[in-house]
Amino acid sequence: MKRHVISFPRHCCQLFSYHSHLDPSLNRLLFFRRCFIEKKCSFDSTTRNFPNYSPKKPILQDSELVHQISIAIKQRRSEPLSRVLKPYESKFRADHLIRVLMIIRNDYRLVLNFFEWACLRRDPSLEARCILAQIATASKDLKMARKLIQDFWVNPNLDAGVSFGHFVEQLIYTYKDWGSDPRVFDIFFQVLVEAGMLNEARKLFDKMLNYGLLISVESCNLFISHLSKDLDGIKVALKVFSEFPEVGVCWNTASYNIIIHSLCQIGRVVEAHQLLLQMELRGCMPDVISYSTITSGYCQVGELQKVLKLIEEMQAKGLKPNPFTYNGIILLLCKTGKVAEAERVLRETISEGIAPDSVVYTTLIDGFCKFGNFSAAYRLFDEMQKRKISPDFITYTAVISGLCRSGKVMEADKLFHDMVCKQLEPDEVTYTALIDGYCKEGKVKEAFSLHNKMLEMGLTPNVVTYTALTDGLCKCGEVDTANVLLHEMCRKGLELNIYTYNSLVNGLCKAGNIDQAVKLMKDMEVAGFHPDAITYTTLMDAYCKSREMDKAHELLRQMLDSGLQPTVVTFNVLMNGFCMSGMLQDGEKLLKWMLEKGIMPNASTYNSLMKQYCIRNNMHATNEIYKGMCAKGVGPDANTYNILIKGHCKARNMKEAWFLHKDMVGKGFSPTASSYNALIKGFYKRKKFLEANQLFEKMRSEGLVADREIYNIFADINYDEGKMELTLELCDEAIEKCLVGDIQNKNT
Repeated sequence: MKRHVISFPRHCCQLFSYHSHLDPSLNRLLFFRRCFIEKKCSFDSTTRNFPNYSPKKPILQDSELVHQISIAIKQRRSEPLSRVLKPYESKFRADHLIRVLMIIRNDYRLVLNFFEWACLRRDPSLEARCILAQIATASKDLKMARKLIQDFWVNPNLDAGVSFGHFVEQLIYTYKDWGSDPRVFDIFFQVLVEAGMLNEARKLFDKMLNYGLLISVESCNLFISHLSKDLDGIKVALKVFSEFPEVGVCWNTASYNIIIHSLCQIGRVVEAHQLLLQMELRGCMPDVISYSTITSGYCQVGELQKVLKLIEEMQAKGLKPNPFTYNGIILLLCKTGKVAEAERVLRETISEGIAPDSVVYTTLIDGFCKFGNFSAAYRLFDEMQKRKISPDFITYTAVISGLCRSGKVMEADKLFHDMVCKQLEPDEVTYTALIDGYCKEGKVKEAFSLHNKMLEMGLTPNVVTYTALTDGLCKCGEVDTANVLLHEMCRKGLELNIYTYNSLVNGLCKAGNIDQAVKLMKDMEVAGFHPDAITYTTLMDAYCKSREMDKAHELLRQMLDSGLQPTVVTFNVLMNGFCMSGMLQDGEKLLKWMLEKGIMPNASTYNSLMKQYCIRNNMHATNEIYKGMCAKGVGPDANTYNILIKGHCKARNMKEAWFLHKDMVGKGFSPTASSYNALIKGFYKRKKFLEANQLFEKMRSEGLVADREIYNIFADINYDEGKMELTLELCDEAIEKCLVGDIQNKNT
């Protein structure tokens, strides 16, 4: 029964000849515009009158029966109608219903009861249904009027076109004498729209214009809203929005919001913004929804400055941004890597009394996890639970994925079991993230155990799952087993893709089988997959780590010859290769060349150079690189801070090291064990025992392992101070974490 194609009135066909030289789509627009203008101009002179209601005169016997029924139900209205009308049931016919209604029409409650009694005996005629819809509308019982009309259209065997014609005819025929309330046509229009009969709804709109009635703007809003559910419908909705005002429809703020949303949906955000500006000129004040929709549109296309300007406009007009507004900004900031700024927006929303939801927290948690800032992610994870906002499986999956990417698989596994205990069901993405984490750790047995559990849960491993398992097998040197797995994957109908091949190449390189990886790259081309930037970068990384810089250069040349554009990761691989090979001047030349070519380095690019200069104790060069990095707008990451802290501690610049530590923690990054070790030793050598002890305790509280020298230092200090219990505790901890840990590492 559903219709989605909208036909426009076909009047004035001769108008096409006036513009035959124009583009067909423009012809169509001009045609519809002229049709509406003509319809409007002739509106008053051609308005039709509603017909009089003129039923057939009943025979004498029928008149007597109708009279008896009417008297009985009026006089015995307190009794059940089934008892009152028992004597008349055998003689009662469908046409009697309308006759009785004519007599009792002014008693609405009696009308409803009698109609219900009649419907239990036989289906009412279409005329009777329309009459009751008219009475219900006139009695302001719009809910009943809607039900009466809706019930007719639920029949799946109806011929929509024929039934529509009959229904409109009866509704018009019964209008004048049974209600004369135009809302009945509004209700019918809404029912048609909600049933997806948009073509019929448009015909009703035009039909009512002929009778001098205009469908309400609320119903027209429903119409354009339903039109806007797909691209073709949006195009029609835009035409309707342009044309309806010419026959008297006065669009309101809700109408503009629907069209603004539609324009944003199809990426026409600038046009949506222009419409927002036109609203006030046309007498409609934009509301929070208007602005929020535009800001969301600009967020989708990454226009942060325009978003911020719109929020200023909103606030200047006394409009308070809603959660939807802020959610879009937070998502955009996280997408562009500005997670700290995104959290500041969250704090602003909370300070303004706007309660964040799980989507906002999940977005931020995912953003922090992707940048390796797990202390911030966990802090938000705890915060949302304190606010009684339950993390869903998407939140858990975001944290699990982030932990696995950072090699914290045991923490991820613990969170996975916590998730299951809370009756949250992991999906394919959750399982695959954990499988990938185990594979990257070389724990293939655990990964396959999860794979089997996944199958038991009725989940289907996808190509990403198999790619992770293949990668894990390759890293363990089990290339043959990886090939068997790939054949199994193909048997299940999953197609190998470039990511699978890249995973194999990466696995072979990690296992030291570079020659096999090169051969596989050639096999890829035979199979119809062209190596991409990741393939070349992976191989270049392997050559750089084996100090074969000439071969890495040759691969870069091949990459450029094949028309591929190197990414910043490609250049970072080369930079790391230069630095590891002690070729720091070549590294600096590469950095300079990148900047000249407009290729923006990231923190990793600078980190490679700074790390090597710190190792050489050249803090002057390190500081110059760091200043250059900040001047280019590249923010330091956790690795940057850890490199600088260790470098300054080694050079005995404790003031600078301590400043960097505070800055790092303030931005939500966590120092590594080696950074703590360097700071503690530096403060101890400067006789700053209090600061050293505070850092040592902080380190222990975070579960990080200090080196043996530091355990010896604090064991001696506590022994000298007579703190025997604490001394023994540190000795036990040192044996467990240092000596036993070393033995276990050697055994594995």
